[in-house]
Amino acid sequence: MAARLTTDLWVHAYLKRLELANIPAYVTAHGQQSSGAVLVKCARLDGTAQSYERRTDLMTGASAWMLLHDGPEAEVDASIAKQRGFDPDLWVIEIESRDGRTLLDEDGLNA
Repeated sequence: MAARLTTDLWVHAYLKRLELANIPAYVTAHGQQSSGAVLVKCARLDGTAQSYERRTDLMTGASAWMLLHDGPEAEVDASIAKQRGFDPDLWVIEIESRDGRTLLDEDGLNA
């Protein structure tokens, strides 16, 4: 079984990948360093946004990024605020990408 990265290390690696792809990104909520969950918001700069969270299949142990919310940015922000209310250890990364590019489907980030 492969060792899991700490959340802090994964977030920093993800931010670097986004930087190298010229996709602006910011940590808007700093969660628990070693094992906090991560939520990714993609603001499309047209008043709409999407949010993604990593979910694990309890039967197989596989994980994948799933669309949590897609719609007006104010609604996505409200959804994120609600999630933060349930989980104060949650990391939130905000991306600015007109075309909705998150890189979450790329090798090393998609699981």
